[in-house]
Amino acid sequence: MYLFLFLSFVALLSALGVLLAKNPVHSVLFLILTFFTLSAHYLLLNAQFLAVVNIIVYAGAIMVLFLFVIMFLNLNEDTEPHKPALAKIAATIAGGSLLLIMVAALRNVHPAGYDAATFDSQIGMVDRLGMVLFKQYSLPFELASILLLAAMVGSVMLGKRETGERNF
Repeated sequence: MYLFLFLSFVALLSALGVLLAKNPVHSVLFLILTFFTLSAHYLLLNAQFLAVVNIIVYAGAIMVLFLFVIMFLNLNEDTEPHKPALAKIAATIAGGSLLLIMVAALRNVHPAGYDAATFDSQIGMVDRLGMVLFKQYSLPFELASILLLAAMVGSVMLGKRETGERNF
């Protein structure tokens, strides 16, 4: 219980750090910390596969991509355009409405307690996940693979240079 509360506290603080960091690289580092705390939550839920995939895919590959893009764009405070006060007010209103909708949607939620008699300790294991994925969700799994293949072919076609074409 205390470990869950500690991890939740760290996750919320690091998520706030993502939003409030002035330096984009610090924001990415806070996001990596958020992903690690979420992976620890997965471990507490006995979902080891999801925890490892979250660290490898999100904290590893996606964050490297984010850092590469941030460093490639060379973002700093001088290149940041000044936001008018109306945009800040609109963003505050939109965020407040989202918070109000989330509170209203979760107002009557009553989470179920732990029942040792019906608890299945193997629920988050890889073999169970694979059985569900390949039996119940085989069509969405194959459609996702076709979508990723089409995205890969599209990125190769966009990145392909024609003869005589010059880069800037």
